[in-house]
Amino acid sequence: MSAFGPIQTIDAHTGGEPLRIVTKGLPPIVGDTILDKRTYAERELDGLRRALMLEPRGHADMYGAFLTEPTTPDGHVGVLFLHNAGFSTMCGHGIIALGKVGIERGLFRADDDGVIRFDTPAGRVVASVRRDGDRVVEVSFRNVASFVQHADAAVEIAGIGRVRYDLAYGGAFYAYVEATDLGVAVRPENQDRLVELSRAIKPVVQAHTPPVYPGGDERLGFVYGVIFSEPGQGGVHTRNVCVFADGEVDRSPTGTGVSGRAAILHARGELALGEDIEIASIIGSSFRVRVAETTTVGPHAAIVPEVAGTAFITGEHTFVFDPSDPLRDGVLLR
Repeated sequence: MSAFGPIQTIDAHTGGEPLRIVTKGLPPIVGDTILDKRTYAERELDGLRRALMLEPRGHADMYGAFLTEPTTPDGHVGVLFLHNAGFSTMCGHGIIALGKVGIERGLFRADDDGVIRFDTPAGRVVASVRRDGDRVVEVSFRNVASFVQHADAAVEIAGIGRVRYDLAYGGAFYAYVEATDLGVAVRPENQDRLVELSRAIKPVVQAHTPPVYPGGDERLGFVYGVIFSEPGQGGVHTRNVCVFADGEVDRSPTGTGVSGRAAILHARGELALGEDIEIASIIGSSFRVRVAETTTVGPHAAIVPEVAGTAFITGEHTFVFDPSDPLRDGVLLR
């Protein structure tokens, strides 16, 4: 890792999923577009990502955000999201946490009515905050257009058998699998098995139905994770868990994941325009998602999903990097 000075962060969580936001000490991130900035960060700042996400400063399931200047004329802020294996293309729980922290701590400007226009590698995301005085109590966001690339696909996987899935995009591509088909419940005590299943399924899906973002950058075309779901109870439509990156388990319902889920349900005729549902996570936290608009992405019918949730600030940190520390660059232990 190149030498870095002290790094200051504000940490938060959305539905139990952490977000470590770098607020001071980040070197300039070069690039004309946010995707270009992501490529630059992958090349030049991966050591800093590791040091902040992995132990001893983080852990295998830590998540983070680098803020940049916007790259569009009307954007308020650019954001790159990072995790245990690299940099993602979009993150819904991160947008919710940034809406909370950004407004309450003045990290970036917003419209007078609390609208924030984020430039993300997946495209424009527009968030709105709901306040109680100076406190942000809920953040909703209109995500990038979301669509189903492959419905009702199936593949044979060694040691598992035939796995049915839908491949859908909600800011990242996910394979959506019914947990009940695999005989596993979406519960915290099953997380090791869910990680094991995801590690087996993701590379096979990537090879069997390679994701393609129509007319877009090839840097968006990869399976980010596997989302396992089961029917919800009470007022909850679905309970799901997203396993992404290097076996990372999302504690939240996954904002990009519920966006793709809404696209699947709408394509099936099970979620109407303007209708909203509640989706719960593996720990029981929940997001609301609705079909705000219909549109198209290349040959695919698509929706513009709107996702809402709540975040909380958990702490502030100043991290230092001692050049004599043999673990300065971080270690991943799961």
